[in-house]
Amino acid sequence: MLFNAILLEKDATTGFSPSLKNINKQQLLAQEGDTLVQVEYSSINYKDALALTNKSPIVRQWPMVPGIDGVGKVVECASGRYQQGDMVILNGWGCGETHWGCLAQYAYLKSDWLIPLPNHLTPYQSMVIGTAGYTAALCVKRIIDFGVKPEQGKVLVTGASGGVGSIAIALLAKLGYQVTASTSKTDDGDYLKGLGAINIIDGQTLKQAGKPLQKEQWLAVVDVVGSHTLANVCAQTQYGGIVTCCGLAQGMDFPATVAPFILRGVTLAGVDSVMASYAKRIAAWELLAQHLDGKVFDHIGKTITLTECVETANKMMAGQIKGRFVVDVNQ
Repeated sequence: MLFNAILLEKDATTGFSPSLKNINKQQLLAQEGDTLVQVEYSSINYKDALALTNKSPIVRQWPMVPGIDGVGKVVECASGRYQQGDMVILNGWGCGETHWGCLAQYAYLKSDWLIPLPNHLTPYQSMVIGTAGYTAALCVKRIIDFGVKPEQGKVLVTGASGGVGSIAIALLAKLGYQVTASTSKTDDGDYLKGLGAINIIDGQTLKQAGKPLQKEQWLAVVDVVGSHTLANVCAQTQYGGIVTCCGLAQGMDFPATVAPFILRGVTLAGVDSVMASYAKRIAAWELLAQHLDGKVFDHIGKTITLTECVETANKMMAGQIKGRFVVDVNQ
């Protein structure tokens, strides 16, 4: 059996090469796993874009099928955890980095990595959410569990036009929070207000070095940018507030002081989506299934094919897109 997949290859002679290829099932089954999944949809996340463009050493073994997200139907499951025909979701677990991922018509995965598709979501909707939205939900859940109530103060979302930011705004707004969106894309105001943002600020104002303590503005923050942006939002967070950190779009550095943490009691909470526990994943996806407004999927989702993935990844790296790109692997 042959199936279509994007294959990333790299060697000393030809260099890096992403291409759409026919893959033999036996090649796939040589991967470590116990569950064969017929993939319906995948998506393009920032990490996928890094892999597809070779802009960062995301891929750690070659050749590699990228795709950290996938939803599809179980064909067979040796562990017995899932039955033939069950619909399952994959997010993370090193797929697209050390294990072949889901930008393909089939994926061979470990059943421990999979969760059932929530009843209230279609396969397509689950990939509009994808790892970006699931990460956003982990951040929102952390804010809720921290005890932040909607009536207590404003919530800031940085990198608001991207996948994590878009879902975070929509979810927080639906839950009743007053959301301010930070974006460097000044033309995206209508898009962000359509998601539920009340205020828009220019993300460029956060990207330079700032004072260790600044005017208190935010009770909670979802940050995907890192670097000076993260340092500045920590300096602007209210006494006893929380900043969730899940990205590094501006950089991996954190040029800050301890002042917000020891003088205002601010909490900086790291959020990891790749290796999160099954319980955390289920809770995040249930939050999304129950509270994400259905109109959001049409507002932020766009469908592409496997052949369009590399072009989309390049546009993502150039900051030229917004929202979420779902990949129909069978088109």
